[in-house]
Amino acid sequence: MTLTLIAAVAENNALGKDNRMLWHLPADFKHFKTLTSGHHIIMGRKTFESLPGVLPNRTHIIITRQEDYKAEGCLVVNSLDAAIASCPQDDEVFVIGGGEIYHQAIDRAGKIELTRVFGITPEADAFFPEIDNSKWQLVKEVLHQKDEKHAYDMAFQTYIRK
Repeated sequence: MTLTLIAAVAENNALGKDNRMLWHLPADFKHFKTLTSGHHIIMGRKTFESLPGVLPNRTHIIITRQEDYKAEGCLVVNSLDAAIASCPQDDEVFVIGGGEIYHQAIDRAGKIELTRVFGITPEADAFFPEIDNSKWQLVKEVLHQKDEKHAYDMAFQTYIRK
């Protein structure tokens, strides 16, 4: 199994504030959908609750400490280990947030799909872990210029573990 972290982050690694994203970038949403469709996605409860609903064509695995938490159509577990154990071993599995789950998963991941949003260092309460260049190699980067639908320049970056 390949465990892949996927996130959109500002220049200061900010992910969000008050369980909300810091920007609206349709190209990033499309990129996320393309990469994660047909796969298992692992997330914390707060990330799940921030979604507009269950995302189509993906198996949702929610990590929570709440013993009686239920989410229709989703698997609910109480640890990252349990989440990983419930995934197919021959597939790519995506960790989609939030900050605490990324911090738990980064040492177990083999790949990072990062949308780096430029020109913004917002106040936030959730952050992506620092990427250690001695452990990770940037293997692909596709720039996307700001335009009428995107307020910021961004880059889709793919890192693999060295």
